[in-house]
Amino acid sequence: MLAGYASLAVAESVSALVRPEAGPVIAVGGAAIDRTPAPVKDWAIREFGTNDKLVLQLGILTVLALLALALGAVAVRHRRAGSAGVLLFGAIGALAATNRPDSTGVVDALPSVAGAFAGAGLLYALVGRLRAVRPGSGAVDRAPEQRPVPGTVPDQQDQAAPDHDQTALDRNRAALDHDRAAPDQDLDQQREPDGERPHLNPHTGPVPSRQSEPESESEPDWDRRGFIVAAAAAAAASTGAGALGRELNDSRGRGAVDSRNRITFPAPASPAAPVPKGAALRVPGVSPFMTPNKDFYRVDTALVVPKVDAGRWRLRIHGEGVTRPLTLTYDDLLRRELIERDITLTCVSNEVGGPYVGNARWIGVRLADLLGECGVRPPSDGGPADQLIARSVEGMTIGSPVEDIMDGRDALLALGMNGRPLPFDHGFPVRMVVPGLYGFVSACKWIEDLELTTFDAYDPYWVKRGWARQAPIKTQARIDTPKPFARPAAGPVMVAGVAWAQRRGVTRVEVRIDDGPWEEADLAAEDTRDTWRQWSLPWRATSGGHTLTVRATDGTGETQTEKRAGTVPDGASGRHSVVVTVD
Repeated sequence: MLAGYASLAVAESVSALVRPEAGPVIAVGGAAIDRTPAPVKDWAIREFGTNDKLVLQLGILTVLALLALALGAVAVRHRRAGSAGVLLFGAIGALAATNRPDSTGVVDALPSVAGAFAGAGLLYALVGRLRAVRPGSGAVDRAPEQRPVPGTVPDQQDQAAPDHDQTALDRNRAALDHDRAAPDQDLDQQREPDGERPHLNPHTGPVPSRQSEPESESEPDWDRRGFIVAAAAAAAASTGAGALGRELNDSRGRGAVDSRNRITFPAPASPAAPVPKGAALRVPGVSPFMTPNKDFYRVDTALVVPKVDAGRWRLRIHGEGVTRPLTLTYDDLLRRELIERDITLTCVSNEVGGPYVGNARWIGVRLADLLGECGVRPPSDGGPADQLIARSVEGMTIGSPVEDIMDGRDALLALGMNGRPLPFDHGFPVRMVVPGLYGFVSACKWIEDLELTTFDAYDPYWVKRGWARQAPIKTQARIDTPKPFARPAAGPVMVAGVAWAQRRGVTRVEVRIDDGPWEEADLAAEDTRDTWRQWSLPWRATSGGHTLTVRATDGTGETQTEKRAGTVPDGASGRHSVVVTVD
């Protein structure tokens, strides 16, 4: 365990000199995420929510702890094999780091390699402290020398080695002198049962008795003090190395934090209209119309949230159909015409009735305008590219239909969220926001590259893992109150929630109590068709168990289906219901 701890601590400190994402836990965790089947990822998001990454890292550390214990058990018996096992796991970490999509090359292997050598060396040294020593000597115990039985003649090799014999004779004479000086009770313990002195052999000295000697005085012991001192020193040094690495990694992000704090947005050229009066219901338990930044859902694969200095950030636009490639800085975007829009985002991993949907006011630059400046035309206008690949600083790739981005909707390179620069968790310094598309085909965070290509030529990250290439958001409604398994009192109960159908808008919401008729709910005022709408229905609850079900109808007149489907490959469908017991 100490060797494993030291290995991770050294790797943490070295990763600060390379980059935090090169650390073995992060690299192996990222590789695990990449290879996890979609249903398992969905289960993790459903069960652990935004804590899924913490759970993954704790799981990795638990597995490493168990492996450390196993290698320790091996090392006690096979010292070199245990240390070799530590080096093997270091090699796995190095391989994972250098094969990540955002890898900067072989240098990313350094944290795992350094940590592995530190851990292997420490394990070898500590196991050495556990080897047996003779009491009072500090010398490592060795197997007793084989001595011939009385009456035997030394073999020819012994006769041919007078120097060796003389050395052995000297040792034996010293042993005899020790025996003669020993107290009588010690001598008695060395006598044979008939009371005679042990037989002497002229070549080897005293011949051990066939009777087992007491072990109380000669039992070998391990170096307790040396082990404790070495272990304590290793633990202290490892803690110091880990703390230093964490401090250095934190200091790398301070420049990004400072750059974010210095940002002031100019007044948008096209500000969002004020939220209509009556768009936000005053019903306890209903999600607020505008989701605070701290409560906005986060679903991504980044185990370490990237912290990018806005002053150093660059965005490159290139690819098929691009006649004038662009490289933009953050200040370049601030100097452009900014627009402000209220847009509801939805994650494709959101189950029916799930929490991964939120509404915010975004400020940024029209993406269609930037693409137009680069000479890009949509496929409907003869453009050769039908897919826009967005790449983030941590290697994520997200593909969006060029036609959707350039069809007149407010697709943004977003710089701000709810009046503030983007939070780091939500993509600072720049992210994409495309109304009407699930996040896995539109909402690339920490973006640094835009490439025009085709769906036939390239499959982005999620498509390679079984998700759809195109995924417009499905019409959905959710009951926020009462909560599942609530126990409201009989009498008036307000049933309320939210519904969304971005790009189409919500025109009607209906609620059914048990198997009764559908009742139309009261809709709050609509902000835009790209935002959700709150709704409510007063219900006179009667005692007993009841099932409440909701459905929405969008602006095209289509009512959401009752057919249940999972999130893979293009989003969940079905109607949300809750069970309550009225007291």
